[in-house]
Amino acid sequence: MPSVMQMTGLGRSTIYRLMAQQQFPCPVRLGARAVAWRRSELDLWSQTRPVTSH
Repeated sequence: MPSVMQMTGLGRSTIYRLMAQQQFPCPVRLGARAVAWRRSELDLWSQTRPVTSH
């Protein structure tokens, strides 16, 4: 999760909220208490996000 948060710039609760809304890639279960995200799915998600400037 920390690397996903760093890569996306999103917080943990935002990631889980977007997953619940089916707007963020779902993780792959690695074990009873471990999950990971596919880098290719995160890259694709990132490319489809609108670009904003502040």
